[in-house]
Amino acid sequence: MRTLHFGLRVADLDRSLAFYTAVGYEIAGSVPETPLGRLIMLKLPGDEFVTIELVHDPANGKVNSGAGLSHFVIKVESLDAATSELAARGIEVEAPAAPDDSDDVRTTWMTDPDGNRIELVQWPAGHADGMTAADFRQ
Repeated sequence: MRTLHFGLRVADLDRSLAFYTAVGYEIAGSVPETPLGRLIMLKLPGDEFVTIELVHDPANGKVNSGAGLSHFVIKVESLDAATSELAARGIEVEAPAAPDDSDDVRTTWMTDPDGNRIELVQWPAGHADGMTAADFRQ
């Protein structure tokens, strides 16, 4: 099994698309009419596959931020470069920090227009592209 993508309900599709494309996502495709609403499939330029599905259905009522989603994480090569690029695009990002008080892993946070928290992570050189069991060995 493998996680394919996750769907985020959005209140204002244009506002959310502006945010996610400013972050760096690109539209891979869309499905205009589904029982869930309109679906917009997003992927990052270096990714082969869709990772986020924006779900927009104005008839389905208000979007409740944080209702089940804590956050999601985007890996970046350089946290300093990424935060500079985001700031230039008008996206507010918190000050970078090292969660374990070392310079091995650096993170920062931003929030999308619907209140979803997004963590940016810069792995140490040579680290796998994602978390593995080795990250939890003491």
